[in-house]
Parts: sequence; C-alpha cells; structure tokens
Amino acid sequence: MARRERRQATARRARLSGGALLALALSVLPAAAKATGVLRILTSLPPATTAPLVEAFRAHHPDTEVLVLNKNTVAAVEELLRGNARAFDVFFASSPEAFEILARDRSFAPDGACPAAGQEGYAPFAISSIGWTLRRDGGQRVPRSWEDLLDRRYEGQIGMAPPSRSGTSHMLVERFLQVRGWNDGWGFLLRLARNLATVTSRSFAVTDGVRSGRFDIGLTIDFLAGSSQPELMFHYGTPAVLFPAQIGVLAGAGDPALGCEFLTLVTGDEGQRLMLTPGIGRIPASAPVREEAGALIPPEITTALRSRWLDYNAGLASDRFWAVNVLFDLAITDRLETRRLLWARLEALRARGGGHELDLLARQLSRLPVSESEVLNLDRGPAVSRVMELTDLPAAQRALIRNWDERIAGQLAAIDGALTALEGRGP
Repeated sequence: MARRERRQATARRARLSGGALLALALSVLPAAAKATGVLRILTSLPPATTAPLVEAFRAHHPDTEVLVLNKNTVAAVEELLRGNARAFDVFFASSPEAFEILARDRSFAPDGACPAAGQEGYAPFAISSIGWTLRRDGGQRVPRSWEDLLDRRYEGQIGMAPPSRSGTSHMLVERFLQVRGWNDGWGFLLRLARNLATVTSRSFAVTDGVRSGRFDIGLTIDFLAGSSQPELMFHYGTPAVLFPAQIGVLAGAGDPALGCEFLTLVTGDEGQRLMLTPGIGRIPASAPVREEAGALIPPEITTALRSRWLDYNAGLASDRFWAVNVLFDLAITDRLETRRLLWARLEALRARGGGHELDLLARQLSRLPVSESEVLNLDRGPAVSRVMELTDLPAAQRALIRNWDERIAGQLAAIDGALTALEGRGP
C-alpha cells in the first residue's frame, strides 16, 4: 500500500511544470513528521508569487527543503480548522477573513512566538483591490464602472468564480454587501447573473478564461491580472476597497522557527521589494517601500490609501463566511441558467411594452429571500461549524441549506408563473 502511494505521488509530481513548487509529497508524509530543515508552506497564491519568495529564502537557507502546497483559500482554511495534521509552518493568502476565522480558532502560533508576526501570529505583506480584466486586443467597449457591467451589451460575456471555491470571489461578493448593504449588494449580484457567461471553478480560471476567449470580462483581483500576464489589462472598481494579503506562522508547525524566518523575510524590506518585481507584481504592505516605488503604485490604490474612508470589515465577513458562500451557490451558481432565462423572458416582455408588473417582477428577481439579520443571528455552534459545503455536514447545517434552497426555488417558481401569465396575454 505504501509502495503504491509513493508511486502515485511520484507520477503526480512528474506532471508538474518545472517552476511549480506544489509538494504533493505532503500527502504521504506521516502527520506528525517534524523533520529538521524542512519548511512547509500552505497557500492559495499562484507559483508566480510564491516562487521568487521561496528562492530568496533558499538563498539564505541553502540546506533547507521547502515544500509548497497550493489550495484554494476556502479548502485551506477548512483543513486548518480540522487541525494542522500535516504540520504546515506557514499559511499565506489574500483573503483577510480567512485569517480572522483561523485566529478565532487559535490556529496561529501564540503571541511572542514570532516577533515579526505580532500579537495575532500573522502580518500583512501586500494590499490588493477588486475589479475586472479584459484582453488588450479584445476590441470591445471597456466597462468604466460596476454599473456598466449590468448593461445588456455584456450579456453572456462575464466570468467569475464562486465564493465557496475562491477567497478572491468571497472578497468581491463581500465588497458589494458591505459597500451597498445586504439587500442592494445582493440585488447587484442577482442582476449581474443575467450577464454571466459562467461561474468558474477557481480564481485562476477567470483570468485563464479571458485570455483564452471563453468570455470577454473577468471579475478578479488586481494581482491575478497583473504584470505577469501582459495580454490582459485590469480596471479597478471604484471606490477601491483595500484588502490586506497576510502571512502567519501556524500552531502545530513542524518547524516554527523556519516559519518565522520565512515570514520575517516576506514582510521585511527584501521581501517587500520583491513584491514590485514583474513576476510577482503586487503592492507592498510596507509604506516606505511603496514610497520608493512611486509611479509603480496604481493611482486608485494611492487614493484609497490616502482616504481610507471605506475599510473592509474582515470580522463581519468572517461572521457570515459560510452563509454567504452557500447563499451565492444556491441563488446564482446552481441556478445561473434559470436566472438568465427569467431575465431574458422579462426583457422580451418589456420590449412588448410591459410596465408596472414587470418592474415588480424585476425587483423580486433582484431580491434574496434571506435577510442579513437571519444570517448574523445564526447559532455559532453546529449550524455554521464549517466554512465550506462537505458531504459530512452536521444535520442542523443540512436542514438550513434545505430551507434556504426551498425559499429560493419557491421565489423563482413564482416569478416563472407570473411571467408565463403575462406571456399568455399576447402583445
């Protein structure tokens, strides 16, 4: 059995590209392994970001083996909440709510274990914001605002990832819920569904989809469409909300001292200056390094840093992390085709001169039948004990999903019935 596992791991490793640092060997290491000279990193960031930082670390520690496992943010958080069984030393990602959730679970090394990590056990290393990306040679009209994305000219042309599989998308969804409020934020997202071509499996698939021409516009975070992909251009949605990307030393680390040294490099001057290199293309968290960078910092970010009137509330996002993920999937991911057809039928009736009744149906189609207070007042026990949907969900959580699913299905069935009645009246 062990021999077969080693052969499978070797075969998988052989398929990785030369620059990939994904260490699938972790899956066959004993859970309690704490080998000296081995740094284990868990991250949702792409190799373009991690590779230069790992190479800089190796330059200081040539005898240290570095193993990097890449997982999407939600899956990584779920693994760490179940216990750091594989003894990862470091976790870093772009989602601030992921760190809030893990900190509440005491998943980071205690205060004082790593001075560079501060009291919380983690520290910012970059800042980012959300917007949309397009091909430079696309030739289509470029949206200039979030509201432009609702224009019917972009029907079937926009791609995004679901928040349940992407920390980036979770930040994007929460950005609307926090800036516009729960009802208006969901209203925007449900209207946007009319123009979505697809909901991709991961954040990386959004930029890949734009680059390959699967769809014209991708909703994403700045660094995923940055300087390492010159065929793409990126537009910040304004007002720009800033998200701190962070790195932490984990409780139960195999080698916390090495983890601390890696964190210290990433957050220190050497690592911060590396953020500005074309291969990484991220905005450093360090104010002095940003000052040195000058015009390399996008003006939208400089403006947001100066005003700071609109801060992202990672605590609120973490309070409703699971609920927002589930509701998005129930209302949009799982019913995207249904929603697009309902919007198309409604617009066809408008073309025939429909009035007040269609306005009411449009408002219904833009309303989520679950209130913010209901979500925030959920029992913080078994009903929301997970951050992602798994096959072994507690009974209370499964019952809650069924309830929400039935309410959304009932709402859309009522809209379908009303549209059918209006269509039967003829022109």
